[in-house]
Amino acid sequence: MREINKIEVKNLNLFYGEHQAINNVNIQIVSHSITAFIGPSGCGKSTFLRVLNRMNDLIDGVKTNGEVYIDGKEIYQSDVDVVALRKKVGMVFQRPNPFPMSVYDNIAYGPRIHGIKDRKKLDQIVERSLRQAVLWEEVKERMYKSALGLSGGQQQRLCIARLLAVEPEVLLMDEPTSALDPISTLKIEELVRDLKNDYTIVIVTHNMQQAARISDSTAYFLNGEIIEHDATDIIFTNPRHQQTEDYITGRFG
Repeated sequence: MREINKIEVKNLNLFYGEHQAINNVNIQIVSHSITAFIGPSGCGKSTFLRVLNRMNDLIDGVKTNGEVYIDGKEIYQSDVDVVALRKKVGMVFQRPNPFPMSVYDNIAYGPRIHGIKDRKKLDQIVERSLRQAVLWEEVKERMYKSALGLSGGQQQRLCIARLLAVEPEVLLMDEPTSALDPISTLKIEELVRDLKNDYTIVIVTHNMQQAARISDSTAYFLNGEIIEHDATDIIFTNPRHQQTEDYITGRFG
């Protein structure tokens, strides 16, 4: 079956004032795949992740040029509805950030903002999203208690469920397990692999083993550039560039 590109980036540059953080990045990301971004701290991978749903627009002094296509539509054109874009391209952050409200209201929040008021419909969305995030069985008896009472791993899965409730197509994950213990990390990784069937996933990780375990392709970033992007098994066993091999084997970074 021919692979279809969900995301295509051409000649992307990004500046914080005079500082160039992303330098001429070109990448294609296949639909229904998991792409991992790896590289040393400060190499531009998280900044580039935020390019894909225009989160950098919220930072003063950021200038972007180049082209970013999602489903063939250039997302930096002036007529793009950024709210709709961020609904389609959702984001999970490094630390769980549940809202200080009940588990139920965390999940229902997004659908309500987008106009869904019917209680029966909201109930269905909440249950479906929590089941997708493999959290339903753990929280179904505490739906109306504060989400802040959940464990760190449960909170992160809740944040993923909150994202799924607004039916995105792309999930951006910025080191989603870096604040979690190994067991919670494993649950998130299993969840991410399952979600690939329905979503296109891009994940930033410092954990080489995690990238190797869960991703289909891996891009190695260094100094704002993509040094190499290929199938994950090739990146980890037979990279084309010495810089990539040095990072993978721990001789650099």
